[in-house]
Amino acid sequence: MSERAVPFHCPYCGDEDLEPYEGDGGWYCRSCARAFRLKFLGIGVRS
Repeated sequence: MSERAVPFHCPYCGDEDLEPYEGDGGWYCRSCARAFRLKFLGIGVRS
């Protein structure tokens, strides 16, 4: 298994001040105080 992907910026405010948050895929933005989770859904064309 590979290491988790790291987001480059917050999807809400665009800042780069992120830290891991509560388990797999969770991230916390220190700039806007929002937490969000990333989830990989797949590769390819939706059928």
